[in-house]
Order: sequence, then structure tokens, then C-alpha cells
Amino acid sequence: MSIGLLGRKIGMTSVYDARGRLCPVTVIAAGDNVFLRRITTENDGYSAVQVGFDDQKESRVTKQLLGEFKKAGVEPKRFVREFRLDADLPDGAINLSVTQFQAGDYVDVIGRSKGKGFQGVMKKHNFHGQGAAHGSKTHRRIGAVGNRSTPGRIWKNQGMPGHLGDERVTVQNLQVMQVRETEKVILISGAVPGANGSYVVIRPAIKKPAAAAAKPEAAKKPEPARKPEATTKPEAAKKSDATTEAEAAKK
Repeated sequence: MSIGLLGRKIGMTSVYDARGRLCPVTVIAAGDNVFLRRITTENDGYSAVQVGFDDQKESRVTKQLLGEFKKAGVEPKRFVREFRLDADLPDGAINLSVTQFQAGDYVDVIGRSKGKGFQGVMKKHNFHGQGAAHGSKTHRRIGAVGNRSTPGRIWKNQGMPGHLGDERVTVQNLQVMQVRETEKVILISGAVPGANGSYVVIRPAIKKPAAAAAKPEAAKKPEPARKPEATTKPEAAKKSDATTEAEAAKK
């Protein structure tokens, strides 16, 4: 059963798919995921698994977290997350290796986007900008936003300059291209949020786009029956029938 993995973004490359097409992929190192704690419905109100990734020094961990790691019998981890479970599975049924995913599976990848700092409205909100010539001195500025005396205020959700990036981003329905067990890496099609070396969370796709394509044929609407076309005799056959009737009348 696939529950999810923690990993580190290595970078991007390209591989060939089954049809021979060259596809860009993101390489994610997802080995050494460690089981930390079970969260049960009886004690916590929901069922989940706490997983840790990437070792770090004990001196950089608080005493509270250090006690949790010692209780689990593992080294302190830098990246800790939870994965929700549909049911209370036994510990032996939880697979935290890269083999829980296979080529062709669809996953959602959660990461933290690159920080861009303080940016203007043209870069942050894709505004068109103002005049580039004829005496304009406000080429990339936002312009008037108060709308005169009525209403005399700035509406909510008005695009403004501000901080861009460095936020949680989820990219859905990315396809797993390859799973390399010996190298403990997963190759996922397309781009993944975050810089190289940043942490990411890989989970099974929630929307599952492959389910729509796998509908049985019986579920499809039947095509309406076509009416049979009326058979009409050609003009030559009509003339021959008319001459035959005329000759029979003369006799």
C-alpha cells in the first residue's frame, strides 16, 4: 500500500518513455525514510504514520524532540512529516521504501517554492504595466487603486507589490517515470517546486486522473440508433416502369 515518502530534490534530467519520447523528469532521492510513531484513532482521533528523513546532530535538536527520537530508537531527523491512513494498518504492512511506487503511478509532490524577495506587480501578478514612452515616468508601477471618492478605498484582493515565493506549493498528478531501487531515487515527470537540495513530500495522487480513463465500456452512453435510409429507385428504372405500363395499356 502506498502511503507516501519524504525526499530531497536532486535536480532535473530527461529520460525516454515507453513510446520513445524524450520526457523531462525530476530526480528525487527518497531513501532512508524511518518510521517514528503510530498515530491511532483511539488515542489521537485519526490514523496516521509519522516518518522522519535525513539525519542531523543531536546538538541541533530540542530536548523534547530528542526524547521522541530516542523513544523510537532512531537517529535525530531533520525532516519529519505525517501521512494519513484510511485504516489502522499493522506496522508490518507499512512500506517506506521507494518500491511502494511503480512506473506509471500518479503522485502529488509538495514542496516550498523558491523565494523571489520583494517584487512588483508586473512580476508578481503579471500586470501589463503602463506606458513605455511619451513622457511616462511610471513604467512598471501599479498606478491608481483608490477609485476616486467612490468608494474611496482599496478593494480586497487588489494586486499589490510584495513578497513572492517561499511558500508551500502542491503539484498534482505527476507521473512516476522510473523507480531505481538500488539508487533509492524516483524519477517524476515534469517540474517539482523548490530549489535543488530542498525537501519534498511525495504522496499518492488524490484526484487520480487514470481512473477516468479506465472506465468500463458499459458505463459509456450508447450511441443513438440511426434511422434506415429510404430506398429510392433511380430515374432510369422509373422510366422503364412507365413505358412497360403504357405498352400494357395499349394491348
